[in-house]
Amino acid sequence: MSAYDPSPAATVLMANREARRPAGPLPGQIAPRDLAEGVAVQVAIARRRGAFPPGGYKIGATGSRMQAFLGLPGPAAAFMREEDIFASGTAVAFGEFWAPQVECEIAVRLGRDLPPGPTTQEQALDAVAALSAAIEIVENRYGPPPIGDLKAVGTPTLIADQVYHAACVIGPPAPAWRSLDLAALNGRLLVDGTVRDRGISADLLGHPMKALAWLAGSETARGFGGLRAGQAVMLGSVTPSVILDGPCEVTVEFDSLPPCTVRFT
Repeated sequence: MSAYDPSPAATVLMANREARRPAGPLPGQIAPRDLAEGVAVQVAIARRRGAFPPGGYKIGATGSRMQAFLGLPGPAAAFMREEDIFASGTAVAFGEFWAPQVECEIAVRLGRDLPPGPTTQEQALDAVAALSAAIEIVENRYGPPPIGDLKAVGTPTLIADQVYHAACVIGPPAPAWRSLDLAALNGRLLVDGTVRDRGISADLLGHPMKALAWLAGSETARGFGGLRAGQAVMLGSVTPSVILDGPCEVTVEFDSLPPCTVRFT
């Protein structure tokens, strides 16, 4: 396999997103061919967007329901810009997003570095400074709703284009979260006060900290030189994405965690 240059794919993906064009499929001569090349494009995009090191990371498809929903065999990860990470209670413009969808997530804030490579659940837990309910705002840039034509686009291009990521909203840190059974937190996603879906934190690879450990050992973490103290990590959704029809208020609630809200205006 010849050496791969991620720059042309990064240029096209950034231009397509800015112009609100579909992300792909990319021309065969520039499209990433595997996970490592997809991450290389992602890193090139992060550097161009002033996000190296990034503000944090999102993990997608950590649960069996999300993997089935997306047709992916396992998790996938992407960087997040600091500018796209908001606090609970934020108002965002609905029209700023391309057919936005929302997800019911748990997020952590790292208190210490996690170098790239094999990581245990205990090592991941020890690196966490705060844990919160969170909302990821995602966009389908890959074809017909709800998820696009991933077979045509290809998983490496999905990785390169940040795995649907648009922005995230993180709730207040939970008090005494280390005393909770983190694999047994029931989550709910509400739109204008109506529950749209429910899930449980065990669907994040069996335990939220297993998801964080997976990220630390992933190709994405290696491409960015590891996880760093202060970064936020979205650990994945416990429900499939919920499509929004227009301006509304979205709330994510988990047992024993302060709720997280965002208002689309």
